[in-house]
Amino acid sequence: MKAPTELATGSQHSFQGDPSPLPETGTTSNGIGKPGLTGSLNGKAVNGKAVLGNGSGQNDGSPTVVTEETPPTAHRIRPPALRYDPEALAEQFRGKRGMVWGRIWNVITPFLSLLLWWVWDRLWENNRRNRRLYAIRLREILTDLGPASIKIGQALSTRPDLVSPIFLEELVKLQDELPPFSNQIAFQLIRDELGRDPLDIYAEMTPSPIAAASLGQVYRGRLKTGEEVAIKVQRPDLLERISLDMYIVRALAAWAQKTFPRIRSELVAIVEEFGSKLFEEMDYMAEGANANKFAKLYGHLPIYIPQIYEDYTGRRVLTMEWIDGIKLTNLEKIKAAGLDGRKLIEIGVNCSLRQLLDNGFFHADPHPGNLMAMRDGRLAYIDFGMMSTVLPFQRYGLLKAIIHLVNRDFQGLGKDYVDLGFLSEDADLTPIIPALAEVFEGAMGASVAELNFKSITDKLSEVMYDYPFRVPAYYALIIRSLVTLDGIAIGIDPNFKVLSVAYPYVAGRLLTDPAPELRESLQELLFNQGEFRWTRLENLLRNASNSDEFELQESLEKALDFIFSDRGAFLRNRLPDVIFAPANSTQPQGSSALKQGSQSDNLQRLWGLLQQNPHFEPLELIPAVLKIAARPEAQKLGSELASRWIQREAAHLLRTVLVGSQR
Repeated sequence: MKAPTELATGSQHSFQGDPSPLPETGTTSNGIGKPGLTGSLNGKAVNGKAVLGNGSGQNDGSPTVVTEETPPTAHRIRPPALRYDPEALAEQFRGKRGMVWGRIWNVITPFLSLLLWWVWDRLWENNRRNRRLYAIRLREILTDLGPASIKIGQALSTRPDLVSPIFLEELVKLQDELPPFSNQIAFQLIRDELGRDPLDIYAEMTPSPIAAASLGQVYRGRLKTGEEVAIKVQRPDLLERISLDMYIVRALAAWAQKTFPRIRSELVAIVEEFGSKLFEEMDYMAEGANANKFAKLYGHLPIYIPQIYEDYTGRRVLTMEWIDGIKLTNLEKIKAAGLDGRKLIEIGVNCSLRQLLDNGFFHADPHPGNLMAMRDGRLAYIDFGMMSTVLPFQRYGLLKAIIHLVNRDFQGLGKDYVDLGFLSEDADLTPIIPALAEVFEGAMGASVAELNFKSITDKLSEVMYDYPFRVPAYYALIIRSLVTLDGIAIGIDPNFKVLSVAYPYVAGRLLTDPAPELRESLQELLFNQGEFRWTRLENLLRNASNSDEFELQESLEKALDFIFSDRGAFLRNRLPDVIFAPANSTQPQGSSALKQGSQSDNLQRLWGLLQQNPHFEPLELIPAVLKIAARPEAQKLGSELASRWIQREAAHLLRTVLVGSQR
């Protein structure tokens, strides 16, 4: 450690006995449920000036005076970003068989020991009595094995539908209650990364970490300019440990993929995708950039993204705004604060939808330690290490898949799996489509609101094993994100159904998005063998109206604009047939929809649905209608509609005359 440092800049903040310490708080903040500051860096006052100790509560004098407060990163050259390179790792560990096999042995033996313990207790019928001890030991094993194993435990900690409450209680501790590492090492890391002693940078800082997670630990502090901050410091030797684990996991994935032909998923690609995100997560400067991008894309939603202080951030040290909040799993505190847990989850689901389907930049690790309930009802995201991207064709493919799923179009769903890369283009869908129908029909029940997410994932895994499915690498992080969020939702409300909350947004996108891919989906949805399906249009409007962000008036104006554009020619050309089709001709024989009556009845029902929306103002559509009326396409359609109306009325009149004369 460096010699202790005395701050002699005229600052009024002393690190022990400060007249204005940070306030105590019992709320959870930045993943923490601990009290506020009780001191700082174990420092002490010397002649009225603050002195930085060595992290152990001792101080050996020899202060060095610092007389400036220039941001520590002002003159530093930022190192290159961390990147996962499997070939470089293979080269690094080639010839180090002892190290590699030693690590494998260290991973296997504790799990084998736990298994033998359980078998022995079962023989003596003690296994039920010792379940909590098994859970504690499992948590200890995952903790000892390091970050990669901890990540697995964190994922399991969000699944109350998969893990028993006793084990869940222990695994939750992996989110932010891991053993911390030495303060002395942490303070030295701050010096190495930011180029100056912590007390030259922070006016106040807790003497010990107030939370410890898989990759680092968090201190609470205050900048010289007064802002309260969370200071995240990375664990020592993290890069070396994760590099070895990723080398072993990738080698095992390559061996398994080569040895077992039944494994059709891209195991190596999935491991490499996870590895690349894990390496990015170890780069705190990249995390800061992720947070800023996330705020720019989604800051308009009812969420909160803390400010990143880039001048006080390095690859292994991150300084960000301190957020007071409550963990989503602490239902008692959420209720005591007057917050609605279900509403918070709905915010999370809708935000995730926009991440995945609007911009494609999404949070791949939304476990409860990374999501906080703020007292004003917003949802705060506080960790941006593991982010990923969905490409446009993948986003539209996911939207189409949801649409086909909700409408039980399993033929279309099978094609979606081909488009998304789960099936090859030459795959025979004939046996696959009935299997998909069996899975989803059972999981959905009578309506989309009854869809059971866990049931889908379990049964779909069986179908993917029986048929030539392969899981694309990009999808692994998407399903991780959705499954984690679904687990949090179930923990708050066991009856929560993600798709029932998601579909209103999807319906709104389908009605308003001008993308050619979705226009084609809308056409497929509304027309069946040339016949218009009124019930599906009604369901789309009804679901879209349930979305908080669906603007009916704006959507109707966009719909008018679309119908009379080149892209809307397919719908415009069919409108006369839809409106003037004979009664019941738009429904197949035997359909329950035969009871719907004439097309005028359908139009009246649709108009009534629009009037139920409190934001619907027909008079406000007049300017848009007048603007559209000037277009040649609108005039042509008007002429066609007028002609068809005249023909229909003439035919009706002729029938009336003929019937009357026969009488």
